[in-house]
Amino acid sequence: MTSDLTAADIDRHVRVYITVFVALMALTIITVAISYLHLPVPMAVTVALLVALIKGSLVACYFMHLISEKKVIYAVLVLTVVFFVALLALPVATVHDGYWIH
Repeated sequence: MTSDLTAADIDRHVRVYITVFVALMALTIITVAISYLHLPVPMAVTVALLVALIKGSLVACYFMHLISEKKVIYAVLVLTVVFFVALLALPVATVHDGYWIH
């Protein structure tokens, strides 16, 4: 198996991985720093989920190589997100109108 990668290509890939690693470490430090701010619970959860979303996106895009995948992978990913949001919204929808509350 021959590879068409040159030393410059490998260096570029390694630099990207190191940059993503540093970004993940910085976001982890930001997460810990935010925990010391004693924010109200809804805001703390929102900020924590936002940081986790960014970190998860970095891991999925670069370490799982989703950034270079075909459009079919993105379609499946979008469908999964749609079902996930629908499942999260289901309890909110049933409690909001009081149908399931006795």
